[in-house]
Amino acid sequence: MTDTTMDRAVPARLGYLPVQHSALKNAEIIPMSLRSVHFVLPGGIDDPAAPSGGNAYDRRVCLDLPGFGWQVHKHPVDGDWPRPGAAARAELARTLREFPDGTVVLLDGLVACGVPEIIVPEAQRLRLAVLVHLPLGDETGLEPAVAAELDALERTVLRAVPAVIATSDWAVRRLVSHHGLAPERVHVAAPGADIAPLAAGTDGVSRLLCVAAVTPRKGQHRLVEALAAVTDLPWSCVCVGGLNQDPEYVAELRSLIARHGLNDRLILAGPQAGAELDASYNSADLMVLTSYAETYGMAVTEALARGIPVLATDVGGLPEAVGRAPDGGVPGILVPPENPAAIAAELRGWFGEADVRRRLKAAARGRRAALNGWAGTARSLASVLGRLPNEPRRAA
Repeated sequence: MTDTTMDRAVPARLGYLPVQHSALKNAEIIPMSLRSVHFVLPGGIDDPAAPSGGNAYDRRVCLDLPGFGWQVHKHPVDGDWPRPGAAARAELARTLREFPDGTVVLLDGLVACGVPEIIVPEAQRLRLAVLVHLPLGDETGLEPAVAAELDALERTVLRAVPAVIATSDWAVRRLVSHHGLAPERVHVAAPGADIAPLAAGTDGVSRLLCVAAVTPRKGQHRLVEALAAVTDLPWSCVCVGGLNQDPEYVAELRSLIARHGLNDRLILAGPQAGAELDASYNSADLMVLTSYAETYGMAVTEALARGIPVLATDVGGLPEAVGRAPDGGVPGILVPPENPAAIAAELRGWFGEADVRRRLKAAARGRRAALNGWAGTARSLASVLGRLPNEPRRAA
């Protein structure tokens, strides 16, 4: 039994207690009573046309938390988060208002962090924890005034709640230093990964895969510029990810691809899930991710879970997601942000040096075997929820 298999076996056992009673034979079991957490989520969390790491994380922990003693009640709230209209604000306020005093509530930061006028008063009677997938002001492409406004709103919310949960150690440090939060109130629950069959690849070198929503923060234009500089190499690239979040950026990206004559080699495949996404990973030789900001990078660990090496920008939590194999080998290449020339140079190294490819693939397989499963994520969240103070704190 692998470590991952053992991890997954634990939650099922934790949900039950053996009954020591003379009338019961063979150590019959009865379910433990589960504590309840109400999870307030952005609407559209299950929309296949708009997949995101945050949505995938939220869905998965809803499934896994019961194994650690918490029954999850989901409350999706539609709205243009984090800057919702009046109807979305009213719906969120109504949802929270209906919870009895002392209820444990986990809020996705996308919903919570832009509306302190709703969240802060409720922090005085509910037991709140906010899960921050990405600090609001870190979204790429915002006008400076908008980013500053969102940043201030988020600070007010996070200072008012007793627990903040981030998805990497880097993100914990960022939130503590940037918002002046007490370190003991900020916790990490890093995304897990499901170990998958080793990717077959294409020819071991030439198929590149980028899995990310097509938005300015994910920086696909930098990937296009880098690939345009190495058209002499026999690469092909598939970009998997939603195309609806920023249509203007998608249109500019399509124009850039056409301008460089890459239409036949670089495909915007749109969102994928299930078997279709598995097939894209299976044919990949190298994962590429050129983001401006990431708190972790679930697509990176999804690739590593299949033994696929990674080429990524050295930003935020991406180095943490890339990590190291148990023998110290690094399963990826990290390049400076905002530097398509560096990406192009590393691609030349990938194509031209067989030893580099062998080293990266060996490290990726080692990292694959050592990845933490989602049970660890749920265990961390359950621990935070279980330590929420019985008496809600007053807003800071």
